[in-house]
Amino acid sequence: MGYVTRIVIIGGGPGGYEAALVAAQLGAEVTVVDCDGLGGASVLTDCVPSKTLIATAEVMTNFDSSYEELGIIVADDTPPDEMAARIIGVDLGKVNRRVKRLALAQSHDITAAVTRAGARVMRGRGRLEGMQALDGSRKVVVRAADGSEETLIADAVLIATGGHPRELPDAKPDGERILNWTQVYDLDELPEELIVVGSGVTGAEFAGAYQALGSKVTLVSSRDRVLPGEDPDAAAVLEDVFRRRGMNVMARSRAASAKRVGDRVEVTLSDGRVITGSHCLMAVGAIPNTEGMGLEEAGVRLKDSGHIWTDKVSRTSAPGVYAAGDVTGIFALASVAAMQGRIAMYHFLGDAVAPLNLKTVSSNVFTDPEIATVGYSQADVDGGVIDARVVKLPLLRNPRAKMQGIRDGFVKIFCRPGTGIVVGGVVVAPRASELIHPISIAVDNNLTVEQIANAFTVYPSLSGSIAEVARQLHTRKATAEA
Repeated sequence: MGYVTRIVIIGGGPGGYEAALVAAQLGAEVTVVDCDGLGGASVLTDCVPSKTLIATAEVMTNFDSSYEELGIIVADDTPPDEMAARIIGVDLGKVNRRVKRLALAQSHDITAAVTRAGARVMRGRGRLEGMQALDGSRKVVVRAADGSEETLIADAVLIATGGHPRELPDAKPDGERILNWTQVYDLDELPEELIVVGSGVTGAEFAGAYQALGSKVTLVSSRDRVLPGEDPDAAAVLEDVFRRRGMNVMARSRAASAKRVGDRVEVTLSDGRVITGSHCLMAVGAIPNTEGMGLEEAGVRLKDSGHIWTDKVSRTSAPGVYAAGDVTGIFALASVAAMQGRIAMYHFLGDAVAPLNLKTVSSNVFTDPEIATVGYSQADVDGGVIDARVVKLPLLRNPRAKMQGIRDGFVKIFCRPGTGIVVGGVVVAPRASELIHPISIAVDNNLTVEQIANAFTVYPSLSGSIAEVARQLHTRKATAEA
């Protein structure tokens, strides 16, 4: 019987469990060390729960915004401006119980898949013990909840411990009125007045969702617009939608503190202004879970932010130690974490592997409308990072959008001037997360706008706008070369 490679994975999120499946498939002896449940924050407190909550909000928004235009009669004796308010309501306790149930079920499914693949799952917290041994192995000490410890010997270790919500010194969450994004699912009643601090992806998603569910929302943004890291045209559309639906968007307003005063919350801004609400959600970023893991003592280099430095095949600075997911600070996306974990195992176990290419990553902001992006961005074009031609087509011109009462959104594609090769794209629309896929395929496979333009699309369909943008880019190329 030959030697079996020993892999220890610390953290059971997408980076960890996907790596475990790959390593087990390739014949390694795999142990996954996790303290909360497989799936990690992505499944238990982040992606799965938040998108489940957003799904309920989406139903509310769609009905509220389109029933009258589409000819739907709700109640003959109810004035038009009161229909939705009278007929529709949200039982947030029931919604959150469903959220938790689905998250737990997904975690159990992942655990079953990993166990079925032959991996061992240990409940506890893992840390690296010392430097690499002379035989190339590593020690991982696992501490269980009861204080007992077990030492594992590994030929390779993958760190995939994720992150946790960042807290402001003077705005500590209490789990009741001042909340972080892991605590909102414990609410039984809908916040009457919700202050959301932070206008990044998490803040924007929750602000939009709770507004749709019926809360009066104030969004506090320290920047001059919401979603400062996203496409500026897309962010402008979303901010306009937020304001039109009644959200109070406070730009260039930095929160200094938040405190509970009875059943209210007071948020003090850096300029001295004070705003009040029934609840406050702090969405001010995340901190990597790297503390107390013996990383630097084991030779793992950390960035100033606490994230783990990795190369494009997920190696850290310590031989035999890899890292994946939010703990690396590359892209806080479950899909990227999973890819990093798989790449790490392919690399260490000698299988064919392609380095991580961030310019093919597609991502989505689950607001209403959604914002999906892939490849090079408008900022890259404006900053001279890449020379590209750009065409943007509003969805207002799309026949299917007209039929469905969709007014907000657009399709934007970036392509190289000479070849017409597609290098990026943005979609702002309902279900943009689905519509971005053909553009992602084009970016990943170096397809041209001609190839997209010549592919059949269903008529009428929202995806028809993707082909139309490609045709406009092709026409502009032909005109420029004439």
